[in-house]
Amino acid sequence: MSFRRALWALAVVVCLAAPIAVQAQGDYLDVFVVKVKPEKLADFQALTKKWADANRRFNGDRWLALEAVYGEGNIYQFTSTRKDYADIDKTNEAVMAAVNKAFGKEAAQKMEQDFNNCLVWSRTELRRRRWDLSRKAPQGPEAYAKFIGESRLLRTTAVHIRPGHVPEFEALSKEMKEAGEKNPDAQPVFVSQVIEGGKGATFYVSALRSSMAGFDNNPTMRDILGEEGFKKFQHINADAVEITESTLYRFNPELSNPPDEIAKVAADFWRPKAMMAATTKPKAATMEPTSAKEPVKRP
Repeated sequence: MSFRRALWALAVVVCLAAPIAVQAQGDYLDVFVVKVKPEKLADFQALTKKWADANRRFNGDRWLALEAVYGEGNIYQFTSTRKDYADIDKTNEAVMAAVNKAFGKEAAQKMEQDFNNCLVWSRTELRRRRWDLSRKAPQGPEAYAKFIGESRLLRTTAVHIRPGHVPEFEALSKEMKEAGEKNPDAQPVFVSQVIEGGKGATFYVSALRSSMAGFDNNPTMRDILGEEGFKKFQHINADAVEITESTLYRFNPELSNPPDEIAKVAADFWRPKAMMAATTKPKAATMEPTSAKEPVKRP
């Protein structure tokens, strides 16, 4: 997997239920996940920062980067929103134009090779947002940007469905959505479905929080569904779900290049001072590669 694919396959690993949010944010999530060699972490981060800076300065792609806190070690995820399939080609072209302008074609290709050498493995997925299965989505683009901009952690569970059981899982998810939206203490839950790059039917169920404390004292599935609903949940879950995999990620602003509407919600977090200082340098200076003395961070 090339470095350009790594960095243009990315944004928010969530999905929204409201039609207005669908129109504002796009229907697809382009996701790139990597496991980094322990001895190559510094190189990986330095290359990613340079790539992000080039995309920021020359209007390439936008993404959010996350690193695993609980789960398999040295895992990083990059996610971007895509309007449709055609948007993938359009963004890829913009990325390559940006990095070629920043570094030159040969240097950009060398960066891709160096990036690949940092990885144990990589995986790409295109996921469709399942607005119909998600609950309590922020209403409208401003509320969405505020919610994402204030988030610092993402807990996501990959749910692998047994063949022939997708309709059961979807029906159960809709019941959970309806019950959760009636519960005043239930938090937003976002669902997406893998449509390219997966094995079998896989759904991602995700929740974002502003701190670790946000995961405390949340209502349980039994609280949301009630006793009868919970028994039904257990029965369908046993029949329909093959396996689940849970990971808790932390957003990494230095490896991210978020959209402006998200970054401005918390500029001190998403655009650290060193990064902001870099953007004020004279144009001739910003064309130079990142130096070891003053690493350029992404917005």
